[in-house]
Amino acid sequence: MKAIIIAAGMGSRLQHLTNDKPKCLLEYNGKSLLEIQTEALKACGIDEIVVIKGYKQEKINFPQFKYYINDNFMNNNILNSLFYAEPEMNDDLLISYSDIYYEKHVVERLLQSTEDISIVVDIDWKGYYEGRTEHPIEEAENVIFNAQNKVLEIGKIVTNKNDVHGEFIGMMKCTKKGCEILRKHFNRAKQLFEGKPFQRAKTFEKAYLTDMLQDLVDMGVKVHCVIIEQGWMEIDTIQDYEKVSRFIQEKEGI
Repeated sequence: MKAIIIAAGMGSRLQHLTNDKPKCLLEYNGKSLLEIQTEALKACGIDEIVVIKGYKQEKINFPQFKYYINDNFMNNNILNSLFYAEPEMNDDLLISYSDIYYEKHVVERLLQSTEDISIVVDIDWKGYYEGRTEHPIEEAENVIFNAQNKVLEIGKIVTNKNDVHGEFIGMMKCTKKGCEILRKHFNRAKQLFEGKPFQRAKTFEKAYLTDMLQDLVDMGVKVHCVIIEQGWMEIDTIQDYEKVSRFIQEKEGI
């Protein structure tokens, strides 16, 4: 098992905090988010970690990682950024956004899944948005799924009270076969939609990972939900950064 962390974006909503470094290097009680993520991954037996970097790439220079460079990060988005590391998609693989704090048990829960493509979905997510005025609830990457935990719809979508749903946290796992499926469908979509609208993205280049997942679902591929209840937080704004900083200090008794 290896992990790919997508860390090429600018993190512009964190304003001055990311003027001179990527958001994965923001520190929480003396450790960068990237180091905190690495600790959780290694505690679960994942020692091979690949980082895709772009913005302020020279600042991410930990010797233990393997790196790929997204040199076009200003013009693409998470999905295309991920595929700069396509050569690594050849065996069991965990994929993670770089701007999420997560605890070890979240990784453990995902690793228990034997499905070819699995995503982590938090069903107790709405509380995170209380007081989160800089990142409204409408921007959540929601997931609607059925009784078998199979994804029906995913993305920045409107849900209703009758939907069984949660929030995609930005972490997924593929088996070797799942990687083959993901690569095949990405390259098919790239050939068909390059420079054109793709799912909810204005262009294929600007697509999110959730756009690809929705495309898989539309093509009949099973995407399985691994259900959690909290144990993670997204850091997208200064408000988020301060909240996660307080949480980690309280957790560590500082």
